[in-house]
Amino acid sequence: MRPFALVHSGLVWIGCGILAATLGPARAEEGDDATQFWAFNAPVAPAVPEVEMKDWPRDGIDHFILAQIEDAGLRPAEEADRQSFARRVFYDLTGLAPSAEQVSAFVADRAPDAHERLVDGLLAAPAFGERVASLWLNIARYAEDQAHQVGDDKKYFYPNAHRYRAWVIAAFNRDLPYNQFIRYQLAADHYGDEGQQNIVALGFLGLGPQYYNRKRLEVMAEEWEDGVDVVTRGFLGLTVACARCHDHKYDPVTVQDYHALAGVFASTKIHMHEILLADGSKGIAHIVKDDRVRDLPLFNRGNVEDPGEQVPRRFLEVLSRGQPQPFTAGSGRRELAEAIADPSNPLTARVAVNRLWQMVFGRGLVRTPSNFGKLGSAPTHPELLDHLALRFIEGGWSVKSLVRDMVLSSTYRQSSLPADDEVFAADQANLKWARMERRPLSAEMLRDALLAASGELQEGDSGSESLSVTDPANTRRTVYARVSRKELDAFLATFDYPDANVHSSLRDRTVTPTQKLFLLNSDFVIARADAIALSLIHI
Repeated sequence: MRPFALVHSGLVWIGCGILAATLGPARAEEGDDATQFWAFNAPVAPAVPEVEMKDWPRDGIDHFILAQIEDAGLRPAEEADRQSFARRVFYDLTGLAPSAEQVSAFVADRAPDAHERLVDGLLAAPAFGERVASLWLNIARYAEDQAHQVGDDKKYFYPNAHRYRAWVIAAFNRDLPYNQFIRYQLAADHYGDEGQQNIVALGFLGLGPQYYNRKRLEVMAEEWEDGVDVVTRGFLGLTVACARCHDHKYDPVTVQDYHALAGVFASTKIHMHEILLADGSKGIAHIVKDDRVRDLPLFNRGNVEDPGEQVPRRFLEVLSRGQPQPFTAGSGRRELAEAIADPSNPLTARVAVNRLWQMVFGRGLVRTPSNFGKLGSAPTHPELLDHLALRFIEGGWSVKSLVRDMVLSSTYRQSSLPADDEVFAADQANLKWARMERRPLSAEMLRDALLAASGELQEGDSGSESLSVTDPANTRRTVYARVSRKELDAFLATFDYPDANVHSSLRDRTVTPTQKLFLLNSDFVIARADAIALSLIHI
């Protein structure tokens, strides 16, 4: 018997034998204990399912995928040809297409470990960090300015935001354990010398929105909400900011929970931090530091002019063991980071591995990657999600290791063509993963491909400031381009780059006449076409 039960069409899922006994009480609708919802219960190690096609699985991942395929009376797609696999894995792991020579070399390499060596080389390339960072920066609502500007006043802009971006890229390239990735972005300044070496990671909070009239309480409350929102949706997949005015209508998150976390950000302020750069010069990083430590009153219905009882700073009750203890170390950012990074937290690893699955396969096992609550999508493969979450933790929170396992699986190696018409008719949405998804290039991939085709793509960044995406002289990868909250670059906006004012974990996939017209008339595109023409003339 498999260790999970799927109940009714909503796929409410309960782990076998391990419920919420260790979790604290929380609000629930009458007759429905919301704490029993699958997301609030710790992952349990599921038994690897038996399958009929015993020679197909290469990894435990494949057993869980194939079991559902076979249960539906279907069969997986054939393995993709080597050219397709090379192009797919290059884009997924680096965001760049392989050269003709790289494809030919892989096709000709008939050694039994050819796939493994190709993947290992891509994971070791600097472009890997650039690829993963391009997704994380959307989650962190990375931008270099504000949505508003009065006259020429740019005092709330972030001219050194690129330092945080560089840290994120380097963190993924050195395979910084994900639990440390969390700790440094929330509280690097509370982790001694090691934290000081990663101080620019605090740009995760330090690059948040700042509004005019910031000394007014109602304005500060808006900024505190942003902190609660980006942290809880980014790391926990929970929409805690929905509880600012009232208890969450669907999830076991209370208005007290919201104000307890908001107090952490009310005790924190944005800080321009001077650091020594590598050549001995000084630069400024946009980070945060502890401010006057305080607990907030519960603002009734979110109205700062109607304060109620004080709420001690603490973690979410539903994710705590028993009654959550107040935060006492400064603002509480370190205690918050530890609570999120705790391996017993039922959400953190699940949310992380789902984001990595989305990067590699095109969509997550949970299709709402920043909402694991009741209004989010249920996991299509709940046992696999837990299997990956526990593997991630037991593997030292290594992003590279888990991504390697994913792209070397038989599931990933499938063709995008279904085994037959019957398979396609039975699962047009590909919920069973009986084939690979066809995906459009992202805005970053498209622009980088233009530069690569013209032979102009400049590798690396050297820590320099951002340039406009559509500046014909800018030949750096798109991840290094300027991102604006005030006015998103036309190229990025046209090709579905998300709004930088808010946390974003999904992108629209559109095909519009505007995109075609942009490519026909863009000075940047024309400059790339001219470069290709000149290179052909010289040949």
